[in-house]
Amino acid sequence: MVLPKLLVKPVGRAISDFKMIKEGNKILLAVSGGKDLLGLFHILRHFLASTPIRFELGVVTINPQVDGFEPQALESFLNFFDTPYFFEAFPIMKQAEKSMKGNSYYSFCARIKRGLMYQVARREGYNVLALGQHLDDLVESLMMSMCHNGKIQTMKAHYINDAKDLRIIRPLAYVRERQLADFAKTTHLPIIKDSCLACYQMPTGRAHFKQWLLTEERCTPNLYKNLLSAMKPMLDETKEGLND
Repeated sequence: MVLPKLLVKPVGRAISDFKMIKEGNKILLAVSGGKDLLGLFHILRHFLASTPIRFELGVVTINPQVDGFEPQALESFLNFFDTPYFFEAFPIMKQAEKSMKGNSYYSFCARIKRGLMYQVARREGYNVLALGQHLDDLVESLMMSMCHNGKIQTMKAHYINDAKDLRIIRPLAYVRERQLADFAKTTHLPIIKDSCLACYQMPTGRAHFKQWLLTEERCTPNLYKNLLSAMKPMLDETKEGLND
C-alpha cells in the first residue's frame, strides 16, 4: 500500500519532534475500528519497515460490550497483516450506570478504556501506548478547556502515565482529520462506525467547537497551523528517568 506524503510527513515530523519511537520499543496501538486508528496502523507499519530504528508493533481493541459494536471485520483485517492482536472485553456502559458521577459518558468510557489498555500493555510486555487523536482533536480540546475551564491546556502528544511505567504517544498530532478521512475512503479501510454507540449518542460540546472551528477556518485558512504553533510547547510532558 502506497501511503500519501500528506500523512507520512507530518507523522514522521511529530515522531521526530517528540522522540516518540526509540530503539527497542514495543508499541501497542489502540484500535477501535475508526478511520483515525486504522490509518495510523498503516502509517506505523510503514515506519516499521522503513525506519532504521527497530521497534515492535501490536494492536489492542477494547470491547465495551454495547449493542452495535461488531469487531469481526476488524479482527480479520488485522490478522491479515500478521500483527499481534489483543481483544479485551469489559461492560463499560453497565459500569457507568453504577459509578459515573458528574462526568460525560464519553470521558468516563475514555478513562475506563485507557485503564484497560494499560493492563494489556503491562501484561503483554509493551512499554509504549499509541493513541489516535489528531490535530483537530487537540485544537478542539484546547478551545473547550479555555472556554469551559479557563485553562490553556490540551491533550499531550507525548507523556508518561502516572505510574511512570508507560509512555503514551499521539503520532497523528500534526495530521488533519480530513486527511485521514480521505485516506480511509480511497483505501476502503474496514471502518466500524460508532464503535461505542452510547458515547456517540450522548450530547457533547465537542461537536459545537468542531463546527465553530471549521467555520472560522474558512476566514482564516492557517487557523489550525497557527493553533498548532501556539500549542506545541505544551504537547510534550515526558520526564527523565523512564527507561525505554
